[in-house]
Amino acid sequence: ETVDTQEVAFRKKRLCIKFIPRDSTEAAICDIRIMGRTKQAPPQYTFIGELNSMGIWYRMGRVPRNHDSSQPTTPSQSSAASTPAPNLPRHISLTLPATFRGRNSTRTDYEYQHSNLYAISAMDGVPFMISEKFSCVPESMQPFDLLGITIKSLAEIEKEYEYSFRTEQSAAARLPPSPTRCQQIPQS
Repeated sequence: ETVDTQEVAFRKKRLCIKFIPRDSTEAAICDIRIMGRTKQAPPQYTFIGELNSMGIWYRMGRVPRNHDSSQPTTPSQSSAASTPAPNLPRHISLTLPATFRGRNSTRTDYEYQHSNLYAISAMDGVPFMISEKFSCVPESMQPFDLLGITIKSLAEIEKEYEYSFRTEQSAAARLPPSPTRCQQIPQS
């Protein structure tokens, strides 16, 4: 059951959200609605999918900047809020509901709306790097015995199992004996 309204919670399914810094985006999901599939689509919402035979809908909105929130709203600002910023990234502008993009009607074709969903991972654009404290083994690390297994360095392993392959190389360099050569050797 949910803590606030004591409603039955979804079993074995989770709806996950991710918080990001406010200044890192122009638009964000402002509201999520979970409704019965038979109910009509709410205006300005985009269909995500189903969970336990219930439709999940979301509504996008403009994210006000921290310095913008202190300014009073004027009619020119409110009309600008109904159109997206021209430099929105492509994945954001494609996920915005129809009214946020400037259209007056929402489309109820679920497959069409579902195909316009794009995801961005929290790890996108983060380079993979190994921390300096793990990138090299300190010289002070001594070999130790772990349950009968001796941990050795690469140099110790190469020294212990060094093999020159001289015998094999010399054998490969020799010509194989042939029957004609054996007959030509004079016997004394």
